[in-house]
Amino acid sequence: MTNVQEMIERRERLLGPGNPLFYEDPVHLVKGEGVWLHDADGNRYLDCYNNVPCVGHCHPRVVAALCDQASKLNTHTRYLHENILDYAERLLGKFDESLDRVALACTGSEANDLALRIARVATGGDGFICTNATYHGNTTAVAQLSSIFEPIGGYGENIRMVPWPDAYRAPENLGGEALADIYADEVRTAIESLTANGIKFAGMIACPIFANEGLPNVPDAYMEKAIAYVRDAGGVYIADEVQSGFGRTGDWWGHQQSGVVPDIVTLGKPMGAGHPISGVVARGELLDDYRRHEMYFNTFGGNPVSCAVAMAVLNVIDDEGLVAKAAEVGEYVLQGFTELQEQHELIGDVRGRGLFFGIELVNDRKSKEPATENAKTIVNAMRHKGVLMSKIGEHDNVLKLRPPLCFSRENADFLIKTLDDVLVAA
Repeated sequence: MTNVQEMIERRERLLGPGNPLFYEDPVHLVKGEGVWLHDADGNRYLDCYNNVPCVGHCHPRVVAALCDQASKLNTHTRYLHENILDYAERLLGKFDESLDRVALACTGSEANDLALRIARVATGGDGFICTNATYHGNTTAVAQLSSIFEPIGGYGENIRMVPWPDAYRAPENLGGEALADIYADEVRTAIESLTANGIKFAGMIACPIFANEGLPNVPDAYMEKAIAYVRDAGGVYIADEVQSGFGRTGDWWGHQQSGVVPDIVTLGKPMGAGHPISGVVARGELLDDYRRHEMYFNTFGGNPVSCAVAMAVLNVIDDEGLVAKAAEVGEYVLQGFTELQEQHELIGDVRGRGLFFGIELVNDRKSKEPATENAKTIVNAMRHKGVLMSKIGEHDNVLKLRPPLCFSRENADFLIKTLDDVLVAA
């Protein structure tokens, strides 16, 4: 039996304090397979959280692609190699034809950092807008746009944060286009504020499904209206698809739901199903203009092994029909969660697209007071019953679930039954 406390103490001694761990009783994992994770004591957990291994943990085709290419060659991109070209062609084929260039990196933070640089060169501006409950990475630049973790030294004068489109707690109980107007007007006001302070506007970055904000039901036409303000002011729209991309929502990309094609898209997490690779997909003129001003080079970005792995991920998603499966199984899970909402007063709202879900917990459905402590208790209770999940949102009261795309109805039944049991005991 593993000594978890000893590992925690060793971790802090070697890595220092402040390295976060999930759960009050952290899990010591030693093996992953499909939708399952196994700990050192032989316990099995249904993984309903990790969207990085999007095709399932240790998928044999992904592992084989990694091992095969690693046994042949791995180097940087200053030598010619077909893998990066083959992958770029395949990846870009999944996007709107206007998005016809890609630059590869290693992490979502790097991708978002590069996107900001591209936007600055394209617009000549330095003013950016994000929402007031989001996260876009941990470089110095993108930390300025990560409102749920304030950076050391605070935020710069060039940053404006706007309220995220919260349909559940809508002002004056509005809905539809009227609500979209209210939230879109916040974007317009932020642009005007930057201009009034002599700061040239560069663009807005947002997760198209507002995952960190709690996965809200976005008011119809909000993105269309908000991005119209952005573009009218000469800015660009950066869609952070690090969480929402690669079939997660039942479409290839989260921005497809709004019908608004971004100027720049950033990719990461599931791109390599556990192998570190990320990317920036953009309109050709934007990336080309940036490269004329600055040479961007990333030692490991786009290396032959990473591209072989990423190509295998695309192959598995296509060959196993995982985008359609995410939509079909996701609808089944959402129906199950909706039925739980009818039985448990603690559930105030249920939201989701594809295999990405948010369950908002409230102490009172009328006042919608966030049930933050209940969310923490439930996440920990689910861990002890063999289901891994997390929580998120501005009030830290939204249960967050995003299982691998190979998630089945049988897995869903186990998840729903376990959550029901935990809610009964809550």
